[in-house]
Amino acid sequence: MARMSTKENKSIYQKTREDLGYSREKAADILETIPPERIERIESGKFTAHPDEIVTMAQKYKKPYLCNYYCANECEIGRQYVPEIQMKDLSQIILEMIASLNSVQKKQERLIEITADGVVEKNEVGDFIEIQDELEKISITIETLQLWLENKIASGQIDMDAYKEAMAARKDK
Repeated sequence: MARMSTKENKSIYQKTREDLGYSREKAADILETIPPERIERIESGKFTAHPDEIVTMAQKYKKPYLCNYYCANECEIGRQYVPEIQMKDLSQIILEMIASLNSVQKKQERLIEITADGVVEKNEVGDFIEIQDELEKISITIETLQLWLENKIASGQIDMDAYKEAMAARKDK
C-alpha cells in the first residue's frame, strides 16, 4: 500500500493519485511519460504541469475532471474563459438545465426586442446582462453534463463502444 502524505493542503493531482491508492512510483508506471520526480513537483506546486501531462493524468487515472480543473485554474487563457465545473448528479444537472431553459424562454421576447435593431441601447443593458447570465448558466450546465458523461464512460458505467455506435448511427441519419 502506498504511503499517504499527511500534508493538509494537497493539490487536486495529489489527492486524485492518493485516492487511487498509487504511490508516485506506481503513478509514474501507469502514466508512462511522467517520472516520479516530475509528479512530485507538479503535486507540490513547484512546477506547473504541461497540458499534455494533465491530459495523460486524466486519461490514465480515468478522471476527466482534471482537464477542466487545469483549464479553469492553471491555464492563463482558461482562467479567463473556462468556468470550473462542479461534479453533480444527473438529476441535479437536468433540473438546473430545465430551470435555465424556462427562464430564458420567458425572456425570449425581451431578447428579441433588445437585439432586433442590432444595437444594445443604454436602457437595455441591464436586461441584456440578465439574459446573458441565464445563457451562461445553460452553457455551464451543458459542460457539466458533458463532464458527467465523460466520467461515466471513464469509469465503465456507460459502455464506450455502445456510446460510439449510437453516436455514429445518429450521424448517419
